[in-house]
Amino acid sequence: MSDFKDPFRGKAYQPQEDIYFGDGREIELLHFIYGHPRLEDVRGNPQKVLDAIDEYGRTRKYLMNVGEYKSKIVTDLIKEEKPQTIVELGGYVGYSAIAFGKALHEVGGGRYYSFEMNPEFAAVISSLVDLAGLDDTVKVVVGPSSTSIQRLFKEGTLDHIDLLFLDHYKPAYTPDLKLCEELGLISMGSITVADNVVKPGNPPYLEYVRSTVEEKRKRVLSNDQTSPRGDPNLIYRSQFVEGWEPSGVPDAVEITRCVGVEP
Repeated sequence: MSDFKDPFRGKAYQPQEDIYFGDGREIELLHFIYGHPRLEDVRGNPQKVLDAIDEYGRTRKYLMNVGEYKSKIVTDLIKEEKPQTIVELGGYVGYSAIAFGKALHEVGGGRYYSFEMNPEFAAVISSLVDLAGLDDTVKVVVGPSSTSIQRLFKEGTLDHIDLLFLDHYKPAYTPDLKLCEELGLISMGSITVADNVVKPGNPPYLEYVRSTVEEKRKRVLSNDQTSPRGDPNLIYRSQFVEGWEPSGVPDAVEITRCVGVEP
């Protein structure tokens, strides 16, 4: 994507391999951090935990984190909007949970829910969140995203989402957003941030959040009734924001605000 305005600056992660997750590197990361010669300086310091994750990604193996460049887009948004409840779908090893949980804590927010389907990855998140001293802010939820959303809603634990961060299985972005709409978790004032809308890209999701109410209403009539219908009456204003993968590859996030409801 040579038309990106700003060049990549800083030291990149190792190149992304054909197999780049689930091969043991996540547990290797834990050993790297807990065996770090400056562990006591890292303990209780979220930024230094992030720095240690970045150090592993730059010197050992690629990690599919949001990275420091795109995470700044979201942390700046948190500082500006001061949400109370943030939900992320796809926690991986906890980079975003630590970066965004820290920002949420600093603005006086309430709870950060990190949903992760893989129990091993979820254990890594929990360990690093604890090391960062953010376990009072960040709650790790293990299980499939749609099932976990419905369970927390039925329990009364989750009744509104101020900021939803999507960074999980790309085909699940749209149905999971629609599920949140159906449950009333996304409403006027809610913000959804979708990662990886360039790499690897997510055209169906971008089409949905950029559609008018009229266009969404027409699709509801023709869609498979077994999948979430969403709330087509929500009015979205969506913005494409350029960023970089930690490996130095161009990417972007889509920031979508719910600005109203059409009767």
